[in-house]
Amino acid sequence: MNIAEAVRIALQSLWVNKLRSVLTLLGVVIGVAAVIAVVTFVSGINDYVAQKIFNLGADVFFIFKVSPAITNVDHFLEAEKRKDLTIEDYQTVAAACRSCELVGASTRNESGHVKHGEQSISDTLVRGITPSMATILDTDLSAGRMLNETDVSNRTPVAVIGTDIVEHLMTGIDPLGQEIRLDGWTYQVIGVAKKKGKTLGQSADNFVMIPITACLKQYGSHNNSLRISGKAASAGVPLDEAIGESRAALRARRHDQPGGDDSFDIETNASLLGIWTGFSQTFFIATIGIACISLVVGGIVIMNIMLVSVTERTREIGIRKALGARREDVLLQFLIESVTLSLTGGALGVLLGVFIALTVTLLIGMPSAIKLWAVAAGLVVSASVGVFFGVYPARKAAKLDPIVALRFET
Repeated sequence: MNIAEAVRIALQSLWVNKLRSVLTLLGVVIGVAAVIAVVTFVSGINDYVAQKIFNLGADVFFIFKVSPAITNVDHFLEAEKRKDLTIEDYQTVAAACRSCELVGASTRNESGHVKHGEQSISDTLVRGITPSMATILDTDLSAGRMLNETDVSNRTPVAVIGTDIVEHLMTGIDPLGQEIRLDGWTYQVIGVAKKKGKTLGQSADNFVMIPITACLKQYGSHNNSLRISGKAASAGVPLDEAIGESRAALRARRHDQPGGDDSFDIETNASLLGIWTGFSQTFFIATIGIACISLVVGGIVIMNIMLVSVTERTREIGIRKALGARREDVLLQFLIESVTLSLTGGALGVLLGVFIALTVTLLIGMPSAIKLWAVAAGLVVSASVGVFFGVYPARKAAKLDPIVALRFET
């Protein structure tokens, strides 16, 4: 049996019956494209999240009133009743954690309106921070200086802004020293952060950072629990030791009962990354399950078309057998044609999935990462679909009696 000839016949059949070929391969194309696109997006987002957490370092921990990683509704509702984390809590941790190189605090992110002259920009992220948070969060400046302890102590109305503020409100002028109106309050620009670009379609440069005390003064401390962040000392101090010192000091200040639960949550980068990985895997499995339905439908369509092909080529099969073709030769011929059909659909699906992923990344900035193993898996799965759904039509063709086949009238 000439394999190359069987492949040529299959491709020729695809080309001759273009509309039928498109409809036949549509299910496989959609299924494989969905798998490739999902794997590309999930891998890209996982790489992005891991990179961001890696940049923060494995020696960083966070203290929340309510952890963002809580998935139990009852636990969340109970945690919401806790007292807010305050400046005094932050100062307690900063004084007690001898194993910490840095301790910082930040407010919940507010959405603000920034104005300069006659220009304005909305949905700006407002962050009240202590100076050490800039180091913990790996925030670099392109111009000016960062907030300092004097700014925090005096509630100085100064701000570090993102590049979106500069591009929209201060085009052509030096932003340093300029005054902006943040939700009606005046702040002087002392620094400009380096450009970060877009993440998941949202700009990461539309923000204003102000002293945490100035933020609490403007927006109020009620229902504005702080997030306390710590970084273990660089001289090989275990992260658990820094967490333990911070936890003990905070429990004492908040009068948590001995043996009772903490009135706060502590998370590390590893735990946050693990929670995100679990979520992304659940999303991945659910989407792949839906894509598999499309592949099954595509496989059924391929089997149906192969049965039609067997009927259309009954006399051809009879002639081949009369000329000496064995049952195995006919079986292999139709099986190769079925696999060629599905592989063609798989290849088109891979190209479509990559195109969709790259287009979405280009349009909205969603992270994506093309994985070679995903491309290979898409082709293997599509070939497997061709084998599985092509066996029955191939066996039917192989079992045809050559005399009956030669008498068949189309």
